[in-house]
Amino acid sequence: MKSASHVVSRWLSFGAGRKAGVAALSLVAVAGLGGVGVSAARGTMAAGMNGAMAAGAVRGAEPGNIVEVAGGAGSFKTLLAAATAADLVGALSGPGPLTVFAPSDEAFAKLGKHAIADLLKPENKEKLRTVLLYHVVPGKVSAQQAFGLTGADTASGQRLEISRKDGQLKVDKSSVVATDIAASNGVIHVIDRVLIPSDRTVVQTAVDANFKTLVAAVKAAGLAEALSGAGPFTVLAPTDEAFAKLGKETLGQLLLPENKEQLATILKLHVIPGRVFADAAAKGDSARTLAGEAVTFALKDGRLTVAGADVVKTDIDASNGVVHVIDTVLLPKEVRLKSAPASGASMPVAMSETSPAMLVEVAISRGVPVFNRGEYEGCAAIYEVATRGLLGMNSVSQATKARLRTALGEADAIKDQAEKAWALRRGLDAAAAMMGGAN
Repeated sequence: MKSASHVVSRWLSFGAGRKAGVAALSLVAVAGLGGVGVSAARGTMAAGMNGAMAAGAVRGAEPGNIVEVAGGAGSFKTLLAAATAADLVGALSGPGPLTVFAPSDEAFAKLGKHAIADLLKPENKEKLRTVLLYHVVPGKVSAQQAFGLTGADTASGQRLEISRKDGQLKVDKSSVVATDIAASNGVIHVIDRVLIPSDRTVVQTAVDANFKTLVAAVKAAGLAEALSGAGPFTVLAPTDEAFAKLGKETLGQLLLPENKEQLATILKLHVIPGRVFADAAAKGDSARTLAGEAVTFALKDGRLTVAGADVVKTDIDASNGVVHVIDTVLLPKEVRLKSAPASGASMPVAMSETSPAMLVEVAISRGVPVFNRGEYEGCAAIYEVATRGLLGMNSVSQATKARLRTALGEADAIKDQAEKAWALRRGLDAAAAMMGGAN
């Protein structure tokens, strides 16, 4: 994902704030940094906003910009202090138009003093910017328009979920408690909770969602670091069941050292540069993937599909992209997998005859040199892919599968990658012995 500065420069206009706005901010910043309590001297939030607008009417002038209106209300001291700390005052004072979902001081207080103090630390400036930009939607969106939306793209790059409950407008888990507060450069809607964007990358999001085979394959292909980078990426994430549908033959082939590049190509077919949300995908467009091939989205009987696979869950936000869950692994048109290390022959995907014992042998023969190079995480990923492949084979006994599940459980609890690899290796060794194989 582009830096917060880049996003702001794209969507928001920087510039010197009006003198009145800057003066107001200098006062509220001091008050906000000193604590999160709401001053007893001020009126209610609604009264404060009405007072600010009434003062503008008396002056016979247009309302001030977003910063000035918020400052005049007296209910957004913490928000404005945070905007000052994040260097977003100029952006929020620019021409816009912008829509700001503004947490009141009471909303910030729900985070707790320690959480707010942590966000305001200089070393957390980029995190603070991302949080604040998640409250800003480029363009002017009235409450009436928002009622007709299911989501809105924010200046942070991530998307807000918009819904309605008992006639009240909801933004993520926050309720909108005041709407359509006019400013010269946009509109403010007041919310009762601070919105927190995802701080997990697409890889971490996949781990959190238990896409274990996908994550193991990404690590085995050496793509984890790239997909943890800036992005943004759209990831079409196959479930573990989707990988199981490939069959033991393909899983066995993908583990061969000679097929690491082919495995990477298959995985890249599931990654689209940029963020493609479900509503855009539903228009039926094609998108080019990191593999160089394009995939086509379509609506089929009301269901979103991509390259023939059903999209079973959409728009899972990540800090560097968005994840859609699919029920089938996508395979490139031209990828051919080598059948064995010695033969040099190639064959199309899913045409080999890998047995469970051979899968164990291939996994260990590939994992050992990786481990010996000190690449413990890569070795663990290879063993995990093989273990999950064995669990999907009908010819593997239930007793053997139980031993493999035990190994997976032990590995999941281990943080040290070398020890994780050994836990999985012991499971594979035991499986080989139970199947009467040798390693």
